[in-house]
Amino acid sequence: MPTLLHLDSSAVHDGSVSREVTAAFRAAWQAEHPDGTVIYRDLALDPVPHLDAHGISAGFAPAETHSAEQAAAYALREELMAELERADAVLIGSPMYNFTIPSSLKAWLDQVILMGRTAGETPSAKGTPVTVVASRGGSYAPGAPREPYEFVTTYLEKVLTGMLGLEVDFIVPEFTLASVVPAMAEFVPNAAESKARALEEAARRAKELAVRAAV
Repeated sequence: MPTLLHLDSSAVHDGSVSREVTAAFRAAWQAEHPDGTVIYRDLALDPVPHLDAHGISAGFAPAETHSAEQAAAYALREELMAELERADAVLIGSPMYNFTIPSSLKAWLDQVILMGRTAGETPSAKGTPVTVVASRGGSYAPGAPREPYEFVTTYLEKVLTGMLGLEVDFIVPEFTLASVVPAMAEFVPNAAESKARALEEAARRAKELAVRAAV
């Protein structure tokens, strides 16, 4: 049965728009594949460690030469890479923090990107569809004053497609802070519309990918 790899990275649990939208995607996916597998990682609640010297060096040395520290570091990388390779679809919740992705998501990416395996000329998960829910407190859309500060979709598109060879689709709920920041009160209707659109798009995308995975 199809496997979905679901990653959330929002530090906020209650009231998180990215988590709400990824949950809608997952529910639609599971409705199509009730007997399927969902590999779930909450990178905020249970973060993976940052890649260190042992993990880096282990990726370029034969297993039989690994020190105890290298072996432990590579075991985690192997587990995370295998989850990515096993997935028929990947779902990532990535809110914008200080114009870019959460550090917990960056740590996961650093662990799974390995030249000669998941990255390089023949990436091991090449072609796997990835849906990224890239929520943000305001708007960084084309033409918006802060468009030049958008380093979430711009970064992830390059890493996920350019390095890992994945097929990436973005769902972008905007103005998520409108209801809590008084100065943004005028954008509350925009926030509601954007979230509703994101929820609808998530359900539609999930169903499409579920059908694709079943073929």
